[in-house]
Amino acid sequence: MATTSRPSSPTQDLWSSILDSVSKSRSTPSKQILILGEPRTGKSTLASALLQKPLDLDRPKDDFALGFDWADVRDDTDEDTLARISIYTVQSSNPVHTSLIPQSLPPKSALGNTLAMIVLDWTKPWTFVEQLEFWLRWIERWAQGDGSRELEVVREEGKEKLLYHLQHYTEPTDEPLPMTTATLASSALPLPAGTFTNNVAGIPIIVVCTKADMIDDNSEIAGAGAGGMGGMVKSKGGEWEERTDGVMQVLRTICLKYGAALFYSTQVPTTMAVLRQYALHYLFLPSPPQPVIGSTDAPAPVRNLFKFNHPANALDRDRIVIPAGWDSWGKIKILRDDFEPSRWADAWEKDMDSFAPTRTVNGTAPTLGESLLTPPISGGARANFKVLVGSDRGPAAQSLPPIIKPVPEQVFLQQHYETLAKDPARDPRASFRQPAVAVDGASISSSASGAGGVGVGVVGPLGSSSFSLPSVEKALVDMEGGPELDRSTRLADRDRLAARTNTSGAAARREARGGAPLQPLGISQQVPRSGVSPTTGGSPALPQSQHEQLQNFFNSLLSSRTGRGSGSGSANAPSAPRNPNPPADSS
Repeated sequence: MATTSRPSSPTQDLWSSILDSVSKSRSTPSKQILILGEPRTGKSTLASALLQKPLDLDRPKDDFALGFDWADVRDDTDEDTLARISIYTVQSSNPVHTSLIPQSLPPKSALGNTLAMIVLDWTKPWTFVEQLEFWLRWIERWAQGDGSRELEVVREEGKEKLLYHLQHYTEPTDEPLPMTTATLASSALPLPAGTFTNNVAGIPIIVVCTKADMIDDNSEIAGAGAGGMGGMVKSKGGEWEERTDGVMQVLRTICLKYGAALFYSTQVPTTMAVLRQYALHYLFLPSPPQPVIGSTDAPAPVRNLFKFNHPANALDRDRIVIPAGWDSWGKIKILRDDFEPSRWADAWEKDMDSFAPTRTVNGTAPTLGESLLTPPISGGARANFKVLVGSDRGPAAQSLPPIIKPVPEQVFLQQHYETLAKDPARDPRASFRQPAVAVDGASISSSASGAGGVGVGVVGPLGSSSFSLPSVEKALVDMEGGPELDRSTRLADRDRLAARTNTSGAAARREARGGAPLQPLGISQQVPRSGVSPTTGGSPALPQSQHEQLQNFFNSLLSSRTGRGSGSGSANAPSAPRNPNPPADSS
């Protein structure tokens, strides 16, 4: 019986496929940077520099309550992706904005992979301590989370990682140091006084003071009216440098307590490049090496994926670089001898202790959305910093006008109903009525009616002749001569008009009875004012006004129509037969 053998697959091809699948499925380390600060402090510029993306000037900088962007970090040859960073930018310290952070960055999953970057603005130095107190206190409460056991383990791991970094910090050098057991044992020194006393979660923190080039600038921003404090003391020689150095010493003392780094940044690309290099180095801190069970040799330390080779710089005022682990109280006092770091450390703790809630509200602890700041305490860091900086706090913020709450319409009318009812002159409808107009010496009231006036409503005259409108009569008065005619002349014209009206009526009645019709007077047959009447035999005639001429013209039209009606009536009547042979005259 023949047996069939299975074809064996090549072992080399199998291992190649496994290695290829492992290399393709290798996950890229991902970290987050949380940028905290007030509006218009330079957060957008920092985010674009960290991501190495151009700043979009067309997009509003405060369009999102919580901004987000990401980028891949590639090697020097731009071939491999080393890591991926995501940046979250908080618009302000408003609780409406800060309450969104735990939703996007839950402490349980993001605490060990997040770096906090607090942004301060050198054009408003009096806000430094106040903002630091708020944001550092907020970071502590965010790290507490829900207080679960898993979160506590994450905090302990972060604290050990940061403590190991601070204890083994060395100045960057181009020569590699041999890592032996003796070297590791000697480098693990206890922390100096005032170092890493806070920040129990071990969160990497970088304090960035932007616009550092404005410190010694004499531009319009350096003055009391523009919001800076430079113009106040710049003319006093060394006092200005002493105050700015004192501000830096206070910031270094606070950063030392949290194991944080301090950077001054400007628009110069080199300062942004140094900040980005250190942010990647500080964000990807390796975990402390674990001892091997059963071995007496010290474990080899894990290399940081991103190296930082820039030395510390505490002298250049616009390029300050203070890495975490480098500073100490002794180095801080070198800048100015009369500065006491211990006094400022105690003042800081006095302020921070005032934030601790003494009791819960309704059985629950204060949330992240609640205000964290309390009024300044005598002897606290904020009160002492106000004395150091001075009273120049820039222009006072303009208070918003109070919100107008309109009264409902019916309530408003009900309140003023009795007043309006008692005073008819305050009737709002009176504003729609036309005022009285004087015509021919008589005042025609807008509220009058009948023959002597015009009844005017809200929308216009009703039930009256359009010839009696005040506007028409005023135009006729202007045609007659306007104000130059005195009262006696207008009264005489009115009497003459009434007489002519009566005469025209009598003539019309006489023509209806078979009399001679009157010759109609047209507008073109105007009688001159100083003419001679043909019926008076040379006596001067009274001047006729346009009003009279129009009245006579319309009366003549009525008279001619009546005459034609009478003529047609007589023509239709039967007449006696005409005698062709008239009788001879007897006389």
